[in-house]
Amino acid sequence: MMRLPPFRYLAPATAAETARILASEGPAASVVAGGTDLYPNMKRRHQTPTTLVALKRVKDVRGISWSPDGTVSIGAGELLRAVERDPGVNQRLGALADAVRSISTPLLRNMGTLGGNVCLDTRCNYYNQTWEWRRAINFCMKCEGDTCWVAPSSPRCWAVNSSDSVPVLMALGAKARLTGPQGEREIPIGALFKNDGIDYLTKARDEVLTQLVVPPQGSARSVYRKVRRRGAFDFPVAAVAVRLRLDGPHVAAADIVLNAVTSAPVVATEAQQALIGQPLTDEVIALVAEKAARLAKPLDNTDHLAGWRKKVVQVEVRRALGSLRAGDRNGV
Repeated sequence: MMRLPPFRYLAPATAAETARILASEGPAASVVAGGTDLYPNMKRRHQTPTTLVALKRVKDVRGISWSPDGTVSIGAGELLRAVERDPGVNQRLGALADAVRSISTPLLRNMGTLGGNVCLDTRCNYYNQTWEWRRAINFCMKCEGDTCWVAPSSPRCWAVNSSDSVPVLMALGAKARLTGPQGEREIPIGALFKNDGIDYLTKARDEVLTQLVVPPQGSARSVYRKVRRRGAFDFPVAAVAVRLRLDGPHVAAADIVLNAVTSAPVVATEAQQALIGQPLTDEVIALVAEKAARLAKPLDNTDHLAGWRKKVVQVEVRRALGSLRAGDRNGV
């Protein structure tokens, strides 16, 4: 049986108080919400904080509220199950509801939070193992070792971002609201991530993710496509989120975001630009899918062969654009 290491448990009442505790405790402290990723990591000794700062009493991170113009603010501490069941999210942000619904199992979605999925630790075949297994290979660069076993000559870690919610939130133009000792700030959610398997978030250690703010979507259509071995529970090995706004038969605006194929979600800028002003013909869709797939850089760090994962990105972009052309979600 794997047991949690000893830790001190604090439950502040506000995000500002949480930030102050994180600042005073330093690297020894971690925020915990649902704990569905952190607690297993602690049991395997991937992370060993001596102080856990819980968000269970923090009202600043709860709730789903809609503005008259269609902007929605979703608390980072809102349960995944609540997000996927929210009528407004399902009606206006269907791709986000689909993405959240694809995360793990109902049991864990009743514990895990949206903010926890956004800040999900990067994953790797050589990292997400027991302590004894990792010791047998002399650990890895991400935890206790000095070698990235995916690319042994590399000076960096190549663990992948496997969040389902992040690519959709990026495609929808969402912003992340953070609270720290110096106050509150808001950034595009894509700016929250770095392409580094170890140091993968830009937020400071004493900052708390409090809200995800999604702007009005108007007539835009969006879809989320996910590849995994099983139809439930598994993390994505390739993920695609697409949002389009059409002007008649032509594309007026496009957002294409890939995930689970690098250490950070990737915006397919060249593929997006190739769509603008074009009709969604089979030829255009095939060209755009090929351009998007060039950005996929999978390695031997998750399930399935790396070469196959790269090829399937092209397939899923094509399927996503095809479903949006047909006018339906047809995601996940």
